[in-house]
Amino acid sequence: MATNGGGERGGNSQQQQPPPPARSTSGRRIRSRPDPLLVVCRCFSVITSISAILCIAVNIWSAIRSFKGGYDVFDGIFRCYAVLIAFFVVLAETEWGFIIKFWKILEYWAGRGMLQIFVAVMTRAFPSSNEADKELILLQNIAAYLLLACGVVYVFSGILCIGFLKRSRQRKETSREQAVQDLEELERRREELEQLLIAEERV
Repeated sequence: MATNGGGERGGNSQQQQPPPPARSTSGRRIRSRPDPLLVVCRCFSVITSISAILCIAVNIWSAIRSFKGGYDVFDGIFRCYAVLIAFFVVLAETEWGFIIKFWKILEYWAGRGMLQIFVAVMTRAFPSSNEADKELILLQNIAAYLLLACGVVYVFSGILCIGFLKRSRQRKETSREQAVQDLEELERRREELEQLLIAEERV
């Protein structure tokens, strides 16, 4: 009888113990593989932005020399316009919604590439014939040809509809990331409810 009582007490103590918490999947971070096409596009966008920024710096330098020397005011004004347009190239690479809204053509890669080629031509135009400007001419050539190459790649990619494919995959990635965030929020909420249930059972 004592043994049975002890067994019953042992059984009751086992029944009174709170159930172990269910294993939650939220402890495991849900990771989605990055799209290789989007990774390549982002890297190329960074290269294009750097090339455009280099064009901005070169044109600013050239404009300062033109205005300071007073030998070619028109070239200085021309360089100022090149700086403004190159700045739009950098903004286009950020794909800022405000810019895309008012400059719809920049959403399409062919139009964006044509703008980059135009800036490259403006940067390369009217090279100085002064022997003291060799460094400036070298930087002009580097910046112009880099941005020209990026513009040509953008134009051909736009013709091949790679820009459309990139935008489609970007929308899918955004939807997937939102779904992952919603799932993680649900898992977090489930864990909170589990902890609350365990606390109530212990009381």
